[in-house]
Amino acid sequence: MTKKRGYHHGNLRQALVDAALSLIEEKGPTGFSLSEAAKTAGVTPAAVYRHFEGREDLIAEIARQGYEVFADLLDYAYETGQPSALASFEAVGRAYLAFARKYPGHYVAMFESGISVQRTPDLYQVATRALGVMEQAAVNLSEHIPAENRPPPQMVSAHIWAMSHGVVELFARGSPGTKSPFPPEDLLETGIGIYLRGLGLIPQDK
Repeated sequence: MTKKRGYHHGNLRQALVDAALSLIEEKGPTGFSLSEAAKTAGVTPAAVYRHFEGREDLIAEIARQGYEVFADLLDYAYETGQPSALASFEAVGRAYLAFARKYPGHYVAMFESGISVQRTPDLYQVATRALGVMEQAAVNLSEHIPAENRPPPQMVSAHIWAMSHGVVELFARGSPGTKSPFPPEDLLETGIGIYLRGLGLIPQDK
């Protein structure tokens, strides 16, 4: 007889999240069913609906948990990178790459599942906190620039986020045919430096 994966009483919701995470890593966010998640967790399909309305609801919870870790990592990276503005942004970039590598299931649920960050108030709140780390960094960097010439912090953070995401997708996840002669961390750090210098947010190299 096949032994079902057990779970402690009261932890079925998290057991389903963990089961779905493993399936997302294996098959992607749309490659599994709720029945498969239930089977992997060792429960009946009917048990899933006591905690989640459907697969998207389950993926949204995975994304929320991922953003919690993501926001904490970015915040810690930025704080430990100070007092150098460039070092802080580079630390945030390294944290982004590290998160994508260490939490691939969460990363996919957050950025590749099609789940809106506005799906639930809790998901939106923690996703906003993660983006807020980079927005605050942009605010701090641009304080020395006259207000009329100051770039919007939302634009700066969005550009850095897009750059980080692009490096992850192209070079940090082992995608076929996208091998780079440089480490992903080096690509991102130099890109961030060029971008910030171009905006006048950090001094030009001597």
